[in-house]
Amino acid sequence: MPKTGLLVDERYQLHDTGPGHPERADRLVAIDRRLSTEGYYKRTERIKPVPAELSAIELVHDREYIARVQATCKTGADYIDTPDSAICPKSYEIAVLAVGGVLELVDAVMAGKCANGFAAPRPPGHHAERKLSMGFCLFNNIAIAARHLQKKHKVGKVLILDWDVHHGNGTQHSTEEDPSIFFCSLHQHPSTCYPGTGYPHETGRGRGAGSVLNIPMAPGLGNDAYREAFEKQFLPAAHKFKPDFILTSAGFDAHARDPLAAMNVTAEGFNYMLTAALDLADTYCNGRYVSILEGGYNLQALAECVGDHVRILIERAAKTDKATTASKPAQATP
Repeated sequence: MPKTGLLVDERYQLHDTGPGHPERADRLVAIDRRLSTEGYYKRTERIKPVPAELSAIELVHDREYIARVQATCKTGADYIDTPDSAICPKSYEIAVLAVGGVLELVDAVMAGKCANGFAAPRPPGHHAERKLSMGFCLFNNIAIAARHLQKKHKVGKVLILDWDVHHGNGTQHSTEEDPSIFFCSLHQHPSTCYPGTGYPHETGRGRGAGSVLNIPMAPGLGNDAYREAFEKQFLPAAHKFKPDFILTSAGFDAHARDPLAAMNVTAEGFNYMLTAALDLADTYCNGRYVSILEGGYNLQALAECVGDHVRILIERAAKTDKATTASKPAQATP
């Protein structure tokens, strides 16, 4: 029976962003404590990350940029490109391991070893552009995963759903000219929130016109508004696209208690979005779904939301297995 795949590894804590940085190792410590307390490690398939090949990272990033990240980390610099993107001497090594772990997880789902999956790597990725680090991110884990699915597994159409409170500018820039990847982002309005991109008129470019759906959310909105945005905008577009695999940038910084934004989503709202995305995956993708951690900086809220997230994935994997077993014809008794 395929279980939910779970990527959580202590080595990701070695990416040291320094004192006072919101994207810190304590985030993973809080997640680990929650998953351990709830017994979720026993009910999931643990994924062991291995470093990604350079060729995989080059599916999204320029080789010169990759080399610059490596060289800058070796110098002991405090950051790369922007003070937000804090680094340490081990950051390049850990960022390559983050990409590699995500790819191991999507490979496991494609192979049927896992029913679905959740990855909690560091550093996060959705702000990283082809040649530029932004917003705590070095390599764009989710965009690389999408390209990897298409290159290695010949997946035709990939849907990337990003509900992090900050617009996934790097992911959009990596995919907006490609009609085979549909990118949807729900985020706090660009006029009031980093990085200032993600307006509704940004809908894709060239051949990819129409492949991007940005849904800016006014500060202060919560669960009801997100549900309405799903039902009126995201879900109709997703049904029209009919994806073969769904990836989610699962940031939990739209939470009402998060210090870096001004939204009022609670665990209930995040749970609704996950359930709706899993229903899409069941309809079009044979359940193939992987979510990848991005933001979330209130440790208690983050741990609670991730705990719920993993529980729902586990329950969906078990439900899918039961349905599959029930549909199999009974074996004749000799």
